[in-house]
Amino acid sequence: MINRILLRIKVVQVLYAFFRGDNHDKVIAEKELCHSIQKAYDLYFYLLQLIVELTRYSEQRIDAARNKYLPTEEEKNPQTRFIDNLFAKQLAENKQLADYLKKRKLSWINHESTLKQMEQEIYKCDFFIEYLAEPVQSYESDKTIWKKILKFELRDESPIFSALEEENAYWMSDIDIISSFVFKTLKLFKQSNGADQKLLPMYKDPSDKDFALKLFHTTIDRNEEFSKLIDTHTKNWDMDRIAFMDVLIMKIAIAELLSFPAIPTNVTFNEYIELAKMFSTPRSSVFINGVLDKIVMELKANNQIEKLVDFSINTK
Repeated sequence: MINRILLRIKVVQVLYAFFRGDNHDKVIAEKELCHSIQKAYDLYFYLLQLIVELTRYSEQRIDAARNKYLPTEEEKNPQTRFIDNLFAKQLAENKQLADYLKKRKLSWINHESTLKQMEQEIYKCDFFIEYLAEPVQSYESDKTIWKKILKFELRDESPIFSALEEENAYWMSDIDIISSFVFKTLKLFKQSNGADQKLLPMYKDPSDKDFALKLFHTTIDRNEEFSKLIDTHTKNWDMDRIAFMDVLIMKIAIAELLSFPAIPTNVTFNEYIELAKMFSTPRSSVFINGVLDKIVMELKANNQIEKLVDFSINTK
């Protein structure tokens, strides 16, 4: 599940802290990298747990209103389509989800106010009102409504983000990628699988973890070498004015270019240009693209880059 796009993000984040911070213990930094990757997988389960917890919250609210002194007719006979959602019930019974949440001690217990806000918002949405009015309940309809709810709650101004940031600062940069895997999981769910429905594994390919670690270690171990290489191709620039993040992104890109023959050069280029857009200044991607292009030409001329498959680099 955790792909190389996300792993590159994690390596950038951890190496930035490593080089800019006071503690340059590589063992500690490696542990932080592994912890950060594990927390990204936690987020996947945490978002799935949200479906269960939001349903539970709504059920408790309905029960409390029904059992209060002098309930209204609507409270006595509430609309229960949402809390009877077939997909949410299946997910609540999922063995893999329950085991992981227990093992990792993940919970929404400290975010009842967020659940309340989300529920209040959802009940006002046209798509949700239409769902409640459907004459016949079906598993597919119950699954579809959760796709719509999650898409709605992952909008920029949603209250969910303050809860996620409180739990883990890294989650804000993970959310787009991890939520895409949550939607993929919903698509894979089948009612016939019941509580045994399989969730996505942490890694689709076990070698992906090694990819992150090798990228991390190569960048640190060859830091001075990569610094000199970058200096050579930025002589017309004032190094003090080049953003540290730009230099770091280029170093990690060089580490990938030299260490992974199976990854085409243009793939590495594109990935790190996107990282520059995410983490650095507006014009950083253009600057990094130009410098890396010169570095790659030098490395290829010196036979330092060997690729199993390669494509031409578009630097336009």
